[in-house]
Amino acid sequence: MTSTFRGGFVYRALVRLVRFVLFVFYRQIVVVGRENLPTDPRAPIIFAGNHQNSLIDPMVLLVAAARRVRFLAKDVLFRSALLRPILLGLGAVPVVRRLDQDGKVDARTAVAPASVDNAAAFSAMNEALLDGGAIGIFPEGLSHDEAQLQRLKTGAARIALSARSAHPELPLCVVPCGLNYMRPKSFRSRVLVQFGPPIAIDDAMMASYAENERETVAALTDRIDRGLRAMTINAPDWETLRLLDAARRLYQPRDASLAERVELSRRFTDGYASIRDEPEVKLVLARLAAYSDRLEALGMDDRDLQRRIGRAEALGRMGRHLALGVLWLPLALPGLFVHLPVGLLARLAGKHFAPRRDVTATTKLIVGLMLSCLSYGLTVALVAGLRSLRLAVLVALLLPVSGFALLVVLDRSRAVSRMLVTLGRLGRLDEEVAYLGAERAALELEVVRLVERFRPAHLVPLFPREEDQL
Repeated sequence: MTSTFRGGFVYRALVRLVRFVLFVFYRQIVVVGRENLPTDPRAPIIFAGNHQNSLIDPMVLLVAAARRVRFLAKDVLFRSALLRPILLGLGAVPVVRRLDQDGKVDARTAVAPASVDNAAAFSAMNEALLDGGAIGIFPEGLSHDEAQLQRLKTGAARIALSARSAHPELPLCVVPCGLNYMRPKSFRSRVLVQFGPPIAIDDAMMASYAENERETVAALTDRIDRGLRAMTINAPDWETLRLLDAARRLYQPRDASLAERVELSRRFTDGYASIRDEPEVKLVLARLAAYSDRLEALGMDDRDLQRRIGRAEALGRMGRHLALGVLWLPLALPGLFVHLPVGLLARLAGKHFAPRRDVTATTKLIVGLMLSCLSYGLTVALVAGLRSLRLAVLVALLLPVSGFALLVVLDRSRAVSRMLVTLGRLGRLDEEVAYLGAERAALELEVVRLVERFRPAHLVPLFPREEDQL
């Protein structure tokens, strides 16, 4: 496979399919750090990401990068009749791993006996970069379900340095990509994709590579490792992350840059582990949870209080919030008999048939997609056979709408359960907004106080208060 891959109609169709599947499977994919990417859409880039979610990782990275990206994929995947045409259509390049050869590994040495030759794969990657493309690689090598980044292999560094060595004029860089899944195995979870500052493969690095290849590869791998660790945010669970994010919004000034916000989030999540059992920290988090829930019940968020929205806008937001109960919920019910079994079976498949925990989400996604197509087809065919073709067409149109409505309801399940609370507060909206405004001001002072008390002495404040400068 060479750089003649141009990403034609098949590629574009597959990318749209991937985007749609991820739209269904995940509630939200947030991308930050796009300003770190070259503005030229044909600039050669090596995207280096962490690898915790099997085949979903390249799908997420492909959509987040918003440009043509080719991936290295282990050659055993190309043996699958289902995956092979998809991989070829996406321009994936097979790479041979010793552990995959013959399907066996010597238990005493943990090394497979076969020798491998990936010269063709390296050559294809070099040509893709020279052709103005981008490639994606996961330097950990194997997908895993550990919370921390694993030791990196040297493949990404070797590809970057060999490409630049073969083509000295190539303005190549490596971009670390942090893929952060709130709940990696869960349907309708959230994903945060962060693109870090690019690592330029410059002339100084190439001079070092000419003198000592091994040390330069190790040094570049270490830089990629540091870049990836800086792009990953770890929290015990989504609820904790939600509350820490609420604390971050209270602490930061309104004009904080995106980079400052991401760094503050990382500091909060990193520091939380050491103070989570402090009574005053627990008390403030409990108040933050109550504050966030009351905002959600009004269909508002923290930004609305900061800019002091008017009564008319607040009523409009509550109206859209209440539309969940009067519009989306009724629309979701007709297709429930089709969508609910698919969801339950996909969940069971992920739990009982996934070969490893890191492929649980991939198993759910694939099984859910296949069962959805099958159930839609059978339902439409059954209606056409028992009733009429016209009704079958109507059902074919209604099922996707009902499915989308179900996604909306699932995304806002907490809001649906609090619908009566929302109605109860509608009559005293002004008082509720005033209370939340006062509570926000009080919580802001509490968060600032906790930060100043528990901030490590060596850590320079991102947003110094006046008292810090005295």
